Amino acid sequence: MTTLLALDTATEACSVALLHEGRVYSRYEVIPRLHAQRVLPMVQEVLAEAGIALGAVEAIAFGRGPGAFTGVRIAVGVVQGLAFALGRPVLPISNLAVMAQRAHREQGVSQVATAIDARMDELYWGCYRLEGGEMRLAGVEAVLPPEQVALPRGAEGEWFGAGTGWAFAARIPVAVGGMDAGLLPHAEDLLTLATFAWARGEGVDAEQAQPVYLRDNVATPKKG
Repeated sequence: MTTLLALDTATEACSVALLHEGRVYSRYEVIPRLHAQRVLPMVQEVLAEAGIALGAVEAIAFGRGPGAFTGVRIAVGVVQGLAFALGRPVLPISNLAVMAQRAHREQGVSQVATAIDARMDELYWGCYRLEGGEMRLAGVEAVLPPEQVALPRGAEGEWFGAGTGWAFAARIPVAVGGMDAGLLPHAEDLLTLATFAWARGEGVDAEQAQPVYLRDNVATPKKG
C-alpha cells in the first residue's frame, strides 16, 4: 500500500500527515513564526507513531501556496531537502484546495469559495467543487481586492466560504450559505488531495518543488 508524507507551513497553522498501510497519522498546531522549529520534529513524530523510517515514504506532498511567503518557502525548503536525500518525487498541492477539502471533511459541503488574507488589501481566492471525493478547481486561482472576487461562470447552488479572507465578508460580493473564517489548511486534507494526485501520476522531481505565490511582483525583486 502507498506511503505518503504531507506537510504544510503556508499559514499560521503548521501540520504534517502520513499515510501508511491505509492509516493516517497527523500533527497540527497553530504556531505563527515557529514553523521552521516544529515541522521536522512533527515529521519524526508521525513516522515514529507509524513505526516506519523516512525511507519508507514513496512521495512527499506539500502546500505550495498561496500563503505567507516565508511559510511557503519553509515548506519548499524542507520538502526539497527530504526529497533530494531520499530520491523521491514531490506532489505540490494548492493551499486553497486544501482548505476546500477541509471544509468538505468538516462541514460536508460540496462547493467552497476559499479565501486567504493576502495583506495589502487583497485576497488569495479560489473556488472548488467536489468531484469523486476530491475538491477540484472551478475557474482560476487569483489574488484580488475583496470587491473583485466572484464565483466561477455558471455557478449554481449553495456555496460555503472558508478561510481567513472571509473576515472581509462585508466587502465580498458573493453570497454563501455558511462560512468559517477561521479555517486554515490541514495536512490531513493535503494528504487526501495528494493521494488523488499520486494516483494520476502527478509526482514531479524535487527541483520542481516550487512555491506559487500568485502575487509574483511581490515575491520577485524588481529589476532596475
